[in-house]
Amino acid sequence: MQIFEHVASLQKFLDSCRKDSQKITLVPTMGGLHDGHARLIDRAKELSDVVVVSIYVNPTQFSANEDFETYPKTLAQDKAFIKSKRIDALFIPLNSEIYPEGMSSDYDVGKLGQILCGISRPSHFNGVAQVVNRLLDIVKPNYSVFGQKDYQQLLIIKSLVKSKDLDIIVESVPTIREDDGLAMSTRNKYLSEDERVNASLFYRQLVKAKKAIEAGVAIELTRQQALSSLSDLFEVEYVEVLDANNLTQIKTNTEEIIIISAIRLGETRLIDNILFRSSNV
Repeated sequence: MQIFEHVASLQKFLDSCRKDSQKITLVPTMGGLHDGHARLIDRAKELSDVVVVSIYVNPTQFSANEDFETYPKTLAQDKAFIKSKRIDALFIPLNSEIYPEGMSSDYDVGKLGQILCGISRPSHFNGVAQVVNRLLDIVKPNYSVFGQKDYQQLLIIKSLVKSKDLDIIVESVPTIREDDGLAMSTRNKYLSEDERVNASLFYRQLVKAKKAIEAGVAIELTRQQALSSLSDLFEVEYVEVLDANNLTQIKTNTEEIIIISAIRLGETRLIDNILFRSSNV
């Protein structure tokens, strides 16, 4: 495994790979790596000859009152983790390498970034699009891999690639969960022991809602019941049942449904979702 801190040296390495007709996959991360990231890397290795993992905590996707300063930074452990996965290149850039002209951005991902998580984090997805666009421009991969847990982000990145007509295939990997169903997340480290026990109830309520819809319960009634049940346990930011293709309201021709939610447990914000086929298909 080679470690790169500078864009020029990484690009020189990748150019040599392309001369050998090798395909390249990028796995962008913010560190704090866990088994969910391992699955992204495994998928990347299935797709191409060369895998680049980036670790960069992007300041432009954090609002002033969020956890940029306290976001888990575990670089030594992350390096060991990446080395064990036998990937080709680890990219750990400084801010000046990612944003050589400063961090201001005129990115606007539009309506898709203003709903759901975008309501409480109004600048978040603009920052995500900014950094992902920059990483894609640096690496110029054939593929890039993202997890479905951050589903709104996944759709925004797909939209970004399409709007810029980039010759990149965005691959997604299903959410990886702990044994009790909690979606793996770097921010799970914030949970106290008691909070960690209660956190598993988040996914269970989403599963309950899925079963209700599959049993024929009306979608809005199911959503209201899920909201009520989740509110007994957590501070609920939102819970919605939507068309998974575009995060709009479900229609008669909707093929895939997503139950998607964000909650707060103590000081920790958690997101999760369940994807499933509509019974109308």
